[in-house]
Amino acid sequence: MAPWNAIPLRNLIMNILDKRKGVILDDELERALKKEMGSEPSAAELNHALMQLEINGLIHVNQITKTKRHIEVAAEGTEFLAVDED
Repeated sequence: MAPWNAIPLRNLIMNILDKRKGVILDDELERALKKEMGSEPSAAELNHALMQLEINGLIHVNQITKTKRHIEVAAEGTEFLAVDED
């Protein structure tokens, strides 16, 4: 079981994105989270936090390759369409 952290994972992700000028790759994010938290979050925890941030319109996640993602802060007033939305 991972140790308890006072700062929610979503907030840590947003803080790291702020430090990186709003853009980061998922492997860089995992390294930065490990440095901040002392342990690496599970893939499920990270995916859940990223999904919550994306649903709330705070970030946008692009799949670059099968295993690599590009994560960026959503600009004010920017909206992304879901799959099959026109």
